[in-house]
Amino acid sequence: MRQLAGFPNESSYRDEPWFSLWSSLCHQGDVYPASFAAVPHIVDALALAPAKASMSYFLLPASIEIARVASGQTVPDELGLSYDEAMARIPALVALAARPGWETSIGTAALAAIAAATGNYPVATFLLEAEESDLLEATERLRSR
Repeated sequence: MRQLAGFPNESSYRDEPWFSLWSSLCHQGDVYPASFAAVPHIVDALALAPAKASMSYFLLPASIEIARVASGQTVPDELGLSYDEAMARIPALVALAARPGWETSIGTAALAAIAAATGNYPVATFLLEAEESDLLEATERLRSR
């Protein structure tokens, strides 16, 4: 978790520490108390320099929240306040991170994080499951109008 403050490279899904974090915290839709405990640390790291954030700073908290809701889990009482406060910070951090020329994958992850953080789970799920080609196709349809 400490490595996140240094904004490590994330050019491949196997890049550390993200590979281990994903494997440990949100693997195939499974989440754990440690997942909920990790979200405030991820958000704190993101807050250090939002414009330096790679996709997983947004995608992992969004995925944890979607998996939590989908599985019907509740955040343990001792983690609830810090988890809820971290999720509430995400929309403002996305606004600070947003920049022209964002890769589609980062922008989509950021939008999914906002949707998850604000309880708009259908939109968050749609964004997490959408293929980049689907999004590009929608953009082309808008341009042709």
